[in-house]
Amino acid sequence: MLRKTSLLITLLLANSVFLLAQEQDPVVQAILKEANENSQLETLGHELMDGIGPRLVGTPQMKKAHDWAVAKYAGWGISAKNEQWGEWKGWERGISHIDMVYPRVQSLQGTQLAWSPATPKKGTTAELVVLPMVKDSMEFVKWLPTVKGKMVMVSKLEPTGRPDYNWEEFATEKSFEKMKQERDEMDKAWNANMKSMGYNSRTLPEALEAAGAVGIIASYWSKGFGVNKIFSARTKKIPTVDLELEDYGMLYRLVESGQKPQIHVVAESKDLGVSPTFNTIAEIKGSEKPDEYVILSAHFDSWDGGTGATDNGTGTLVMMEAMRILKKAYPNPKRTILVGHWGSEEQGLNGSRAYVEDHPEIVAGVQAVFNQDNGTGRVVRITGGGFLNAYDYLGKWLHAVPKEITDEIETSFPGTPARGGSDYASFQAAGAPAFSLSSLNWSYWNYTWHTNRDTYDKIIFDDVRNNAILTAILAYMASEYPEKTDRAKAILPLDDSTGEPAEWPSPRSPERKGGLEDN
Repeated sequence: MLRKTSLLITLLLANSVFLLAQEQDPVVQAILKEANENSQLETLGHELMDGIGPRLVGTPQMKKAHDWAVAKYAGWGISAKNEQWGEWKGWERGISHIDMVYPRVQSLQGTQLAWSPATPKKGTTAELVVLPMVKDSMEFVKWLPTVKGKMVMVSKLEPTGRPDYNWEEFATEKSFEKMKQERDEMDKAWNANMKSMGYNSRTLPEALEAAGAVGIIASYWSKGFGVNKIFSARTKKIPTVDLELEDYGMLYRLVESGQKPQIHVVAESKDLGVSPTFNTIAEIKGSEKPDEYVILSAHFDSWDGGTGATDNGTGTLVMMEAMRILKKAYPNPKRTILVGHWGSEEQGLNGSRAYVEDHPEIVAGVQAVFNQDNGTGRVVRITGGGFLNAYDYLGKWLHAVPKEITDEIETSFPGTPARGGSDYASFQAAGAPAFSLSSLNWSYWNYTWHTNRDTYDKIIFDDVRNNAILTAILAYMASEYPEKTDRAKAILPLDDSTGEPAEWPSPRSPERKGGLEDN
């Protein structure tokens, strides 16, 4: 018993010494003071999301955001530049206005999809039709000529506009189960009909356009009140617009009941030809090991249904604020601290893949990459990314972070490497220790991920501030760590298809001429 008591006292004393050292670390204390007493997050968020707005690759707003970031870093005394890595289809969104004009008049909620062709200046008015139920592709081919001069509704009719959580709260169990069964049956019938037509959601718009349709009307409901996901058009000459669930359902039912509704669509946009694409790179030069790098990582681009607030405005704010804080609290790091604001992540991690491909010398010198992408919530998960000994250093670095932040974080080691999803995967594929700072959900997947509601008001600034503190301290600890981080890879779990351990992902080249194949 005496031996156990002595051991306990020893452990408690050691822990107390460590906590005291943490509390007395002047850099950690300076980081906390600057983050909590002089936060710039709200201002940065307002300027980026409200002022510049969405950042679709190839748009003037994307370039404006890159230039804004460089100017911000310059104002903080941090060297920054825009580094071109490719070209993209240039496009600028204009006004979208959609009205039902028959059998009555009603303004509708919706917008044109990204890269949609414009309507004529005065807009397009046409009757709506829905896709037919067919037994095979030949029957669909016979139907196709009937779309000439019409606008075609290409999305399924949703049986309810209430998300499942609302049903769970208020419906009887019997009623909820009945709705889900009806929905499943409708989904199966829809998918089977698409298969019978011989098309899918990617190829169908082109066929309708070739048959003489004057517009494509879609609705991609995100399973929440008032939210639709807004992606890209697949037409070359006619507009594609997305209508919110309520208006889409009303029009669909009017078509089905034989009332032949008509809508008037104004979709203004500009085809800008070829636009250069960039990454914004900023750095605080290392004083002792300038050729070793701690990289802060967040993609800068967004889809443009909203203003890209939580995907990935919040990740951008975390990294900018962390760099600002580090410049004040830790202006002479041992290793170079870089930040990468990547372009065109949404189309396949293109900016970060280009950076990894173009800068092998930097990848070789990576000490650690910290990436944040998935929403506004506080970080709650960090894994070792498949690096066998990641715990040895990540665990030590996390100990320097205030307990009220790390108490929220679950870690797992060694973990597995990502095969996509966000930009840290680009570095992991090249063998560089890169880690995702994964955040709390905050209804991200339904309500803000790629939706029309991804706006400034959804940002939880207390959580974003915690993430900036976490990132700044991790960057500081990684820079100070006496050893180069180990890159040994863990043996990965068995691949179900082969029965052998899965292979480490390989680097992939980026798309450097996006959307330009027809130009």
